[in-house]
Amino acid sequence: MKPNPPRGAPARPAWRGRPAPGTALNALALGLCLALGTAVSPATHAQGRASEPVVLNFVGAEIEAVARTMATISGRNVVVDPRVRGTINLATERPVSPAAALNQFAAVLRLQGFALVDTGGLYKIVPEADAKLQGTVVSAGSVSALPASNQIVTQIFRLNHEAANNLVPVLRPLIGPNNTINVNPGNNSLVITDYADNLQRIGRIIAALDVAGATDVEVIPLQHAVAADLAALVQRLIDAGGATGGGAPGAAQGDTSYRTTLVAEPRSNSLVLRAANPARLALVRSLVARLDQPTSQSMSGNIHVVYLKNADAVSLAATLRAALAGEGGAGGAGGATAAAARLAPPSGAAGNAATAPVAASAAPSTGGQIQADPATNALIITAPEPQYRQLRAVIDQLDARRAQVYVESLIAEVNADKAAEFGIQWQGPIGRSGDSLIGLLGTNFGTAAGNILNLAQGNTLPPPGLNIGAVQRTNGVYVLGFLARFLQQTGQGNILSTPNLLTLDNEEAKIVIGQNVPFVTGQFTNTGSNEGSVNPFQTIERKDVGLTLRVKPQISENGTIKMVIYQEVSSVQASSVNSATGLITNKRTIESTVLVDDGAIVVLGGLLQDEYAGNEDKVPGLGDMPVLGRLFKSETRSRRKTNLMVFLRPVVVRDARETSNLALDRYELMRAVQKDAQPVSSGVLQINEAPVMPPQSLPGPTVPPLQAPAVSMPVVPQAPLQFSPPAPAPFPPPLSPPQSAPLPPQ
Repeated sequence: MKPNPPRGAPARPAWRGRPAPGTALNALALGLCLALGTAVSPATHAQGRASEPVVLNFVGAEIEAVARTMATISGRNVVVDPRVRGTINLATERPVSPAAALNQFAAVLRLQGFALVDTGGLYKIVPEADAKLQGTVVSAGSVSALPASNQIVTQIFRLNHEAANNLVPVLRPLIGPNNTINVNPGNNSLVITDYADNLQRIGRIIAALDVAGATDVEVIPLQHAVAADLAALVQRLIDAGGATGGGAPGAAQGDTSYRTTLVAEPRSNSLVLRAANPARLALVRSLVARLDQPTSQSMSGNIHVVYLKNADAVSLAATLRAALAGEGGAGGAGGATAAAARLAPPSGAAGNAATAPVAASAAPSTGGQIQADPATNALIITAPEPQYRQLRAVIDQLDARRAQVYVESLIAEVNADKAAEFGIQWQGPIGRSGDSLIGLLGTNFGTAAGNILNLAQGNTLPPPGLNIGAVQRTNGVYVLGFLARFLQQTGQGNILSTPNLLTLDNEEAKIVIGQNVPFVTGQFTNTGSNEGSVNPFQTIERKDVGLTLRVKPQISENGTIKMVIYQEVSSVQASSVNSATGLITNKRTIESTVLVDDGAIVVLGGLLQDEYAGNEDKVPGLGDMPVLGRLFKSETRSRRKTNLMVFLRPVVVRDARETSNLALDRYELMRAVQKDAQPVSSGVLQINEAPVMPPQSLPGPTVPPLQAPAVSMPVVPQAPLQFSPPAPAPFPPPLSPPQSAPLPPQ
């Protein structure tokens, strides 16, 4: 029996080979050293070869002491982290190689919560939590090339079939809590840092899971059924996610890499299938074979019902009947007539758009193989199966979601007026008091209150401005004999209107913002009648005065928008409100057809007007004299400048997501305006809140209707509607008003 060394003393390695002379003496000396508890110097071990086997026998030895011995055995330096403390037991029953001894030492450290890390020729003993940050061994090749050691290694696994994200929850429990697993979605790979022997096991698991799960693409031709109808039905049956709306691929949550996908190919009336596995492929084939059966023994006289999602049934029925009948056929003429009759406004509704119905109730169209049911927006087709397939392919193309156009218009008008007036008028008698003949001499210019004769009578008030007058007393009466007028007027106006509206592609839309003003068109009185009965009356016609925008957009294939535009801005002239001759309206109209890119700004037109007017009243000859001529004339000048520009920007809204973003953007804009328009808090009035729209977000699957604020007092703020959709995408900001050039000084 070999005596155990004392606690903490390293065992001498047993070198294989022929014993040298004096071996007994050396053994006796070694025994004495072990009995005294002294350690053998590393220089003694360095005398042997590093490849010779050794026998380990450590009981309760300090980790640092064992590390020094391992440095001697391996011939490489070993650094111990100060945080690594404790004792270990390490023993072998038979001689082992230095590499096996080092691996066994690493295994014991692993059980103690420490790790042996190889950092380019230097071994480090660190806590296991820090080992992933200290190791330098990285492998991107086959995992089988890794040695089955107890050292920390980083391995990169590149996947060919399975998604890397799907394997993370499977492999995470198999990796130590102090080690990591990360995903690189760019090249579909896994980066795992763990012990080398565990990485070999994980590599075998990944190799078993990273296999092609989906079958090749299969094309299943149909003999009797319609591909579009059968694809939606079968997809609903086999889709584990329970996708609705026809079972469109990608509707279910989660990874869809190997979902069973079924797509209809209308041209060849076939189904294109990619199954998740052969069993699902066989299931789909059996379902299709059972469902692809003739509906009846006779293939003539079949009746089919097609429910439309976006198109109008009456219009589409007329289009299909015209296509079947051919150009100029009876069916096409009848369909066009029916469509025109449906779209034409009812009699008398053109002049009163406010009272006209939004859409007249359409009756089912009659005649031909294709009938339309407006109540359900469906088509009823009577045709044999081959012809129905052709019609169904055309219907699927025409019944697509149409894009919409959001039109923003900006009307900017800047006015500047200046007027100036200066004049002198005088009058006086010629003669003496008591003369039988007295003459009058003087000037008078202008009309109404600006005339000196009217003011002298005392029936009118002086005109606006600075009036300087002189009166003289004649026979006890004061008579106005002199009047000087000074007047300067300045007026400015800045009008900005931004009407906007949303309409379908190739559909006309109209918005009117203004007032319905009455205009007198006629009147009748019989005051000259001898019968004594007077029944006066007036006929009045009401017209819209304000802003009108009518637009019809048409989106082309390259994204440009052709727009037929009619824009009108009208107003009642303030000076004609009480006029006996009637009201005067100012009207500005633009009617044009333009081509503009999506989101671009186009200027429709405008007006730059500079108007000057001057008027001079004077006494001939006397009014032309220098300086003194001012006493015999009156002069008026005015200047008016008008800058008017009309801009337009269309934005194409192609899907429901963009429509929701647009609505939410304008909703938040109005909500911010309402919040800024809150009244100032007052302790006397006790009404310190104004209505504010509740906060909104993008609508989810179910959107409750907006609730109007309560009328009862005090106002109780509503709770915001709760949704959980993704964050909205940014939408173009509203059209900003242009900076108008300043008017030149006058």
